[in-house]
Amino acid sequence: MNYKMRYSIQHSTFNIQHSAFSPSPRAPKKPLAMSSSSPVTCPGFYRHHLQGIATDGVDVFWCFTSVLVKTTLDGRLLNKIPVATHHGDLCWHDGKVYVAVNLGKFNQEPGQAHNWIFVYDDTSFDFLEKYHVPEVVHGAGGMEWYDGVFQVIGGLPVGYQENYVYTYSPTFVFQERHVIPSGYTKLGIQTACHAHDRWWFGCYGDPDVTLQTDNNFNLLAIHKISTSVGIICLPDGSFRLGRSAKTPSGFTGAIQTASLNDFQ
Repeated sequence: MNYKMRYSIQHSTFNIQHSAFSPSPRAPKKPLAMSSSSPVTCPGFYRHHLQGIATDGVDVFWCFTSVLVKTTLDGRLLNKIPVATHHGDLCWHDGKVYVAVNLGKFNQEPGQAHNWIFVYDDTSFDFLEKYHVPEVVHGAGGMEWYDGVFQVIGGLPVGYQENYVYTYSPTFVFQERHVIPSGYTKLGIQTACHAHDRWWFGCYGDPDVTLQTDNNFNLLAIHKISTSVGIICLPDGSFRLGRSAKTPSGFTGAIQTASLNDFQ
């Protein structure tokens, strides 16, 4: 979702154009080793800030609002393509990358968002298909796959005292809206991750916070830990938290190691 800025998109269709970068060929998956605690930087500088990160358990997918990037866990570039603004938080499932996309406005009353889920091949980044998700009325900004369904999160107008999570089938048939009595969080929920039998939702604020819920979206805790531009959990149980900074050359992205103990 928009971070200290808003972008109004006047059209709802566009052409996917690949950069000249050639993706690395798909390689057999290997088990992850525990990585260093030093932050890992995503190569390059970007016009917009980091929106979210995802993993297939081996590599990392990054979304910088208008660019999708794939790297190894240690930051080696594998692929990169331009995409339409606003691509938000993303998730991986079964060889595909799913991204929450809003081509309208965020954080407004119903009727001004124009939401889609865009689907890409996880190696070539070829655009595969898209699904309309109009139920996310304040703007679709992020998503996660868990237990056979997708959960989509998004924006929130000022004054609302609860956040919402929208459940969709594997083909994006709407199933249910869940309410999290979190109080107002700035611009709603930005990122989503399921790990350690809990849900973790990153939110902007002063400071940023992470909402922790159980599997039924009952609020368990609000942590003063920033996960608002990305959170993933690796097979070894460790977290990686997204970080983004503005520099004279553009925005950067990085991931930093965290553990479950950091949320206690």
